[in-house]
Amino acid sequence: MRFSLQNKRAIVTGGSSGIGAAITQALGEQGADVHVLDLRGEGNRFHACDVSDQDAVRSCITAIAGGGPIDILVNNAGVGFVGNLENTTEADLDRLFAINIKGVYNCALACVPHMKEKGGVILNMASVAATVAVADRFAYSMTKGAVLTMTYSIAKDYLQYGIRCNSISPARVHTPFVDAYLTKNYPGREKEMFEQLSKTQPIGRMGEPREVADLAAYLCSDEAAFLTGTDFPIDGGFIKLNG
Repeated sequence: MRFSLQNKRAIVTGGSSGIGAAITQALGEQGADVHVLDLRGEGNRFHACDVSDQDAVRSCITAIAGGGPIDILVNNAGVGFVGNLENTTEADLDRLFAINIKGVYNCALACVPHMKEKGGVILNMASVAATVAVADRFAYSMTKGAVLTMTYSIAKDYLQYGIRCNSISPARVHTPFVDAYLTKNYPGREKEMFEQLSKTQPIGRMGEPREVADLAAYLCSDEAAFLTGTDFPIDGGFIKLNG
């Protein structure tokens, strides 16, 4: 089977909902033994873990590695935030840093030693906001820019160990975060505003979590063995075709 992940052990952070849940499902369908790190979830492959807590991450990943090599890490856990410089509080900034940046660092730091002998794949979830300006995404853009450059650094530093590291940069994807944002900020106008947000993508709609997940499954497979140190936008034309 092409794009097979048979006999691969994978970790997906933030894998209980949205894009993370879709990635968990896609990797599992390709045969991977997928372990989910999240704050909430269920199942015998779910591990309650706060990715911003380095000791908890190390303990959790060490336990998973006790069952065999870790082949794949998908750093998907993250939080969004809407706001410019002036309405981003220090607490907001600290929270995004702890999860979106430190969380990626913690999980990669814990997994790399388990990959160095036989190689592996690290896939980070960045964003189009890492490379182009998006209004009212000051802190979020900062964190995703850090994810992008961490991707490049990890790919460079661990090339000799057969560890590939890439990132995916989605544009707007229809996830529970979008629905919650519309319900909170536009009660009674959710459908209207959803259509407006969809039209900000040149292709005329939001992405679907499964579309991101299918790209992730490919990048984690041996068919992508020649790919490392690269960011892959999946953006409906947002980066190149806007304006």
